[in-house]
Amino acid sequence: MVVGDVTTGTDVLVVGAGPGGYVAAIRAAQHDFDVTLVERDAYGGTCLNYGCIPSKAYVSATDIAHRAREAEHMGIHADPAVDLEGMAEWKDGVVTRLTRGVEGLCKQAGVNLVEGRAEFAGETTARIVHDGAGEGAETVEFEHAVIATGSRPVELPGVPFDTEGVVSSKGLLAAESVPESLVVVGGGYIGMELSTVFAKLGADVTVVEALDSVLPAYEDDVTAVVRDRAADLGVEFATGLAATDAEPRPDDTVRLTAETGTGESRTFDAERVLVAVGREPVTDTLNLDAVGLKPTDEGFLDTDEQCRTALDHVFAVGDVAGEPMLAHEASAAGKVAAGAIAGDPTAMDQQAIPEVVFTDPEIATVGLTEAEATESGFDPVVGEVPLRSSGRALTLDEREGFVRVVAAEAGFLLGAQVVAPEASELIAELGLAVEMGATLEDVAGTVHAHPTLSESIGEATEAALSRAIHAAQ
Repeated sequence: MVVGDVTTGTDVLVVGAGPGGYVAAIRAAQHDFDVTLVERDAYGGTCLNYGCIPSKAYVSATDIAHRAREAEHMGIHADPAVDLEGMAEWKDGVVTRLTRGVEGLCKQAGVNLVEGRAEFAGETTARIVHDGAGEGAETVEFEHAVIATGSRPVELPGVPFDTEGVVSSKGLLAAESVPESLVVVGGGYIGMELSTVFAKLGADVTVVEALDSVLPAYEDDVTAVVRDRAADLGVEFATGLAATDAEPRPDDTVRLTAETGTGESRTFDAERVLVAVGREPVTDTLNLDAVGLKPTDEGFLDTDEQCRTALDHVFAVGDVAGEPMLAHEASAAGKVAAGAIAGDPTAMDQQAIPEVVFTDPEIATVGLTEAEATESGFDPVVGEVPLRSSGRALTLDEREGFVRVVAAEAGFLLGAQVVAPEASELIAELGLAVEMGATLEDVAGTVHAHPTLSESIGEATEAALSRAIHAAQ
């Protein structure tokens, strides 16, 4: 028996329960709206279930084992045995706890949770199709809608994910054993993070990148530290090569073919091939024509500073709205969209959104680089201190990396770049400084606890003022 189609109503319909969607739903509910949140897969979205959280769990776990193996000079002699099955079980436990937490928070806020796939049926109506035989569908009438359907991995034409041995990041994170050899197609942040993880697990890793350098979005001196550390782990790099074909071999390996810009070919054989060349928005499932929206050629939805699309009552947050495709940007946008629906004067400030790469060491940036500041018409003042000048860094057995701040000639912080352990945590202070318009004097005059890595932030601002104490001028 098929359940008949029913019609319900809601003030705010949120499509997608990832970090943008569920935050928008909770914030809208806090504004006393009746909110319906529709999710077709799992609460928390890709980030929580298949991306940010599981990958960082592996980053942390493998780093523990690697550091123990490499600590003989510190008087520690150990060779930990890594049980990937046990590590995966722990990782899955973390994910489960967080997904249940998201579901619980939504319910506590009074959000109506609906499982299924939502597509628009009209300007103010959507149809929710439930999976499973006899589950039927329902129609929801809404006053406002927030599209938060996220993104999926880009698939290369000649290297499809249904090829035996070819996986996406989701597939690699679900691996039950460590491959002896791994070719990573794409040297962006996903490719480099997972290259580091699996190199520490013992895999022979080769990164194939179409551009001339890995992590091309970052400055050369930022990426050099990470690349050198990865090379020390045994990661090999093949740049200037675009993957064109993947062929399963009789020995259960995959042969990847890649070409240079002049048409020369190279082949790479590996037990697994990870394709991590970027992500694309999921907007093709929404029947956007029915609501009157047209995505860009790349599938994104254009939005204004309040995350509003071309339609006043429809908003888009997170990856579907374009770069930067970051979970924390999605959450911030979710709050802005819900505030805009409530009539609050909210707006996105793209200037102070941090970007983090969880490699070894970590990379974290916020705001403008020196070159970007110059291009924007500033005469920037730059202060930089090497990590080796930090006592706390040395006690962590770390010396490669730096903290750099970029300020306007008047002293206002414009941006910062950090290459260091826990850079993902250090960037928060610098993001706050950029957001609030703090000056070099403001940060330099802030007393930082000793011994900490954060002292390097204060020292970098002192360097920009030509009065650093612990770094050569």
